[in-house]
Amino acid sequence: MKKRNFLLLFTFLMTLFLVACGNEPQDSSTIADKKDITIGFNPGPYEDIFRLGVEPILTEKGYTITYKNFTDGVVNNAAVASGEIDANIFQHSIYLESINEQQGFSLKPAVLVPTPPMGLYSNVYTNLDEVPDGVEVAMPADPVNMARGLNLLSELGWIKVKEDVNPIHVSDSDIVDNPKNVKITPMDSAMGTRALEDVALVAIQGNFAIAGGLTLTDALLLETMTAPHTNIVAVKEGNLEAQYVKDIIEAYHAEAFQQVFLEQEIYAGYTLPDYFK
Repeated sequence: MKKRNFLLLFTFLMTLFLVACGNEPQDSSTIADKKDITIGFNPGPYEDIFRLGVEPILTEKGYTITYKNFTDGVVNNAAVASGEIDANIFQHSIYLESINEQQGFSLKPAVLVPTPPMGLYSNVYTNLDEVPDGVEVAMPADPVNMARGLNLLSELGWIKVKEDVNPIHVSDSDIVDNPKNVKITPMDSAMGTRALEDVALVAIQGNFAIAGGLTLTDALLLETMTAPHTNIVAVKEGNLEAQYVKDIIEAYHAEAFQQVFLEQEIYAGYTLPDYFK
């Protein structure tokens, strides 16, 4: 009798377990025919570019796109990590690496996208020869984008940064020589264009410059952008082989996307991925 009751109880519990498992929501990476996808963006041109050239290609494949906007990069990445959204487009791979390290996410770059470079902007000076010693330069406070700002000043010979410094942890304390006596003022990246009202020279990421009404040709100097600083489509690591990710990659690689992008004068000066013909 005890053995029979035990077997009945075991069977009952296993049934509950299997039912519960069957009712769990499926992860998007396991849905082969996923056609409704949500993409996250921060301020900048990436949503407009996606709507203009990528969405029409995906729509032809039967996809429905939902757009979600964020003002904070960590929150945007957290939304991908939790499955709230399927991908985001706003960051370069070094920034993504730093967020993964800080937050314990497992996000991966899927494809590079056309990216406006960081530049030095000013409402006071019209060329770099006018800039005096002791100038204040505002730049992003987050380490990976401060590293880009410091690189701009290094190109000019205004400062020298410690060799082999880790861009994920860089700060103005890594400046080892400052012959122009530059004063570095850290700021929130999104405040770049507003900072022009108070600071003579500001290093502004391209997406925030454009979102703030500037053009790349307004910059006194644009960075020479390398692949790690070219922006990406970011997805959960487990979704890299999902069909919707493959189709997004294919859309960016498509000649139709490249043609419509290159026809837009407002995108002149962007750094283009190697797949552009």
